[in-house]
Amino acid sequence: MRKIIHIDMDAFYASVEQHDHPELRGIPIAVGGEEHRGVVCAASYEARSFGVRSAMTGREARRRCPHITFVPPHFERYKEVSRSIHAIFRDYTDKIEPISLDEAFLDVTENKVGEPLAVEIAKEIRQRIRSELGLTASAGVSYNKFLAKVGSDARKPDGLCTIHPDQALDFIAELPVEAFWGVGRATKKRMHELGIRTGADLRARSREELLRRFGKSGGVFYDFARGIDERPVVT
Repeated sequence: MRKIIHIDMDAFYASVEQHDHPELRGIPIAVGGEEHRGVVCAASYEARSFGVRSAMTGREARRRCPHITFVPPHFERYKEVSRSIHAIFRDYTDKIEPISLDEAFLDVTENKVGEPLAVEIAKEIRQRIRSELGLTASAGVSYNKFLAKVGSDARKPDGLCTIHPDQALDFIAELPVEAFWGVGRATKKRMHELGIRTGADLRARSREELLRRFGKSGGVFYDFARGIDERPVVT
């Protein structure tokens, strides 16, 4: 059985800024999104508690959090930190699939340290990111990419979630459909109109119905609802 880890940095751009500029720690900040133009690239968790999110306009961010601090982005710095994170990954496996600067899948089924438990590798990676880079990461561990990704989202920030094969169906049954890969705002709305709100609701629908209503994605949703995802980690 495969052993997949999904690592997702916590509020990456904002966390790098707070690490590099101690005066920003503990206060709500938005990277980018100047008040009168542009959008928020990232928001610290302090800002998120006021409802500030990435892709929100700077004006809306200020409305929701009047005392927010806007910080210009430093993308070269984020790339530099990302390279350091990936250097840590490569100490454990070369099977790494980057999704963006701040998240990646790792296949540790066979790994460089001879560790049989993927969760132990995930723990060590998170600890090294904290001690070497001063940042936090969340991780999901499971037997496929879908569940590893969902797992990392389930314990954010600074969390670790392992989904074992014998727990997968129960875990998926409780998931809101918007947590499924590929379910955006429009698909969520359509599913809710059909009475599909959880993984259990999705699992109750036939493949034929889901294909008819959602096209090719319907087959993917059918498999995900049953804990099936055969996609490899692509380097």
